[in-house]
Amino acid sequence: MPRNRLRSGALPAAGLALAFVVAACGADDSSGPAVSLPPAAVDGRQLAIDSGCAGCHGKNGEGGVGPAWTGLAGSTVALADGTSVVADDDYLRRSITDPLAQIPAGYTVRMPTNTSLTPEQVDAIVAYIKALA
Repeated sequence: MPRNRLRSGALPAAGLALAFVVAACGADDSSGPAVSLPPAAVDGRQLAIDSGCAGCHGKNGEGGVGPAWTGLAGSTVALADGTSVVADDDYLRRSITDPLAQIPAGYTVRMPTNTSLTPEQVDAIVAYIKALA
């Protein structure tokens, strides 16, 4: 095999497998619909990807195992206990920091508690979710 073959874009099998696993876990790549974000939400999007949130909520907030973030901010959310709540800033922050406090109806997979995010990081993710409204 020529030495420049790898430089021309060919990936060894192990690298290709790793790329597939990373993409499947919500890592950022150029595929999928483009999301135009205000500057305040760009860091939140990257945090959501890096922290694993995008693995369940979708790389662009489209949802999956977890509820969609697109259109969430300001909407009324039906909860598993039969009540509902408006998805304001307080609800969004609480959902990130204490996800078992108000579980959205219809979701059986429980979100893990985020103990490693700083308040500033939580605010950045909230800004991202609000930008998807």
